[in-house]
Amino acid sequence: MTEAPRVDTAQLMELLSVSLGVYYGDFTVAAASENLTASQGKALTVLCRGPAAMRALAETMTCDASNMTGIIDRLEKRGLVRREADASDRRVKNVILTDEGERVTDAIRAKMRTTRDGLERLGSQERDTLYALLEQVFAAPPAA
Repeated sequence: MTEAPRVDTAQLMELLSVSLGVYYGDFTVAAASENLTASQGKALTVLCRGPAAMRALAETMTCDASNMTGIIDRLEKRGLVRREADASDRRVKNVILTDEGERVTDAIRAKMRTTRDGLERLGSQERDTLYALLEQVFAAPPAA
């Protein structure tokens, strides 16, 4: 006989909502301390994964392409990112994090005390498990 789950999907969704709210608040305050909006900070963290085309960046951040252009313009003006033509398609502009952009991103993460303190309470095995679970929950669905 299969045991019924102790925590249902609605409860997990509620906890994720609360957790993400705490994370987002922590992130927003840390980004502001670096004179960045939350959207600008998020763009930097996305670019930590590697260069991205403007269109892909807008899709990842679920924002309009024209809004993404404004965000990148302001980050570029501060020397946190740079635009570069794509090697295979010169019409496509890739956005690349600069060394200063990496430094600012690291500073934002370092200032996220609530999030850092919570994660630091986890042991090594718990961190590995949390990472694997989040990766599994938020993995892209297989292409049809």
